[in-house]
Amino acid sequence: MTASYMEMWRLVAPEVIVVITALCVLSVDLAWLRDAEPRLRSTVATLLSVAGCAVAIGWILRAPLTASFGDGVLVLSSVAQHVQIVLLVLTMLTVLLASGASFTRHISEYLALMLMATVGMMLLVSTQNLLLIFLSLELLSLSLYVLAAFDKRSARSAEAALKYFLFGAISAAFLLFGFSLLYGLSNSTNLSTIASTLQSAPLDPLLLVAIVMMLVGLGFKVAAAPFHFWAPDVYEGAPASSAALIASGSKVAGFFILYQVLVLGLAGAEGSSAWHGYAAGWMPVVAMVAALSMVLGNLVAITQTSVRRLLAYSAIGHAGYMLLAILAHTNQSFSALLYYAITYALTVLGAFGVVAVVEHEAGGDTLAHFAGLSRRAPLVSLCMLVFMLSLAGIPPLAGFFGKFYVFASALNADHGLLWLVVLAIAMSAVSLYYYLKVLKSIYVGEPADEALVSVPVVQQVVLGLIALGVVVLGCVPSLLLHWL
Repeated sequence: MTASYMEMWRLVAPEVIVVITALCVLSVDLAWLRDAEPRLRSTVATLLSVAGCAVAIGWILRAPLTASFGDGVLVLSSVAQHVQIVLLVLTMLTVLLASGASFTRHISEYLALMLMATVGMMLLVSTQNLLLIFLSLELLSLSLYVLAAFDKRSARSAEAALKYFLFGAISAAFLLFGFSLLYGLSNSTNLSTIASTLQSAPLDPLLLVAIVMMLVGLGFKVAAAPFHFWAPDVYEGAPASSAALIASGSKVAGFFILYQVLVLGLAGAEGSSAWHGYAAGWMPVVAMVAALSMVLGNLVAITQTSVRRLLAYSAIGHAGYMLLAILAHTNQSFSALLYYAITYALTVLGAFGVVAVVEHEAGGDTLAHFAGLSRRAPLVSLCMLVFMLSLAGIPPLAGFFGKFYVFASALNADHGLLWLVVLAIAMSAVSLYYYLKVLKSIYVGEPADEALVSVPVVQQVVLGLIALGVVVLGCVPSLLLHWL
């Protein structure tokens, strides 16, 4: 038994390191820096957080594992560990972008919650057990609810967090009910065992109910329509760094576990989503969600004047594209999904970094606040140009190859997904319009103030590195694909 627990601790060592880092950030601030200057407190908390994430990455790289513990409770593979590294890198970048934030005096508590959310994401991608999936999602969600409400001076932040919490609680109830039905049908919480049990029995009506329930719960986590109602308000009202983490790391972890639950746990219950060839299963339900997400997200984004809300509806559209890779459910489509999710997360993280700069200087995030930014902050504007064009899918940026790989994998899977691919390409063309609206405001609009924007060096460096990463991963996509 002792050996078993030692093995378990070895498997969760990266998560333990991040938890210890969160406790250290809190302890150092409370014990020694409570009366210090805010800038010093922010710097120390940021450095400790980044260092802890770096140590966790070093542990994973030093001792790569392919192992499992319990009944699928912990399942580590090279892919899962690589995704954990990506999540840690995204957290480090978010922490650096949040350094020097003025919306709170409790920076150590803020960063500690961000680290705890990261722990939830890391556990989520390293399990194939329904119980730990649910617990990891709740650890992630509870941390994000508080992060969304952390700007106590903003009524919009409080409203966004309340909506996020209420919708999240309802979606968690649906998810738990779906999981309970799945457990009742299979007598197991292990995804592989569930799949083998369900394959040996005819499609049960209760299984269809469980599929719908689980898609309601997990669809909320990835902001897919019609479970997206929380996203625009949260993206608009939450502090920029909180919204960035919700839009980036949370999205990567959410799509990873959604793929695991549907493709691994419900193998044999796929059905068909081919045009005029529907068959009962999870594929037709996911196909409808994907189509609705692409259409609603992109069409509503056109009408937005707030860049935050524009990014929120854009995220709903991108969720529809990523669901295409899940519908294809092949090895090629899984690689395409990971590439898309990671590059999208990196791009939207950079976009929120630019939004934070504009909000700090201009006091808002509407298109009018971005007017003439190219003359006031050339480097930041160039970064935003890269991010917007990548989100639109313009070559040779990472967003183009992400869409290309997803659409190609959907066509190669031979599941009758041509109609969805055509719809996705049409909606991608629509999305170019509203991304260009942002760039038009930046490069053509007349600024209200000609004074140069003062951007901290750390934020400039981080935004520059993210933009460079988007360009490099677009020009040489094999760097990420081969690693994954």
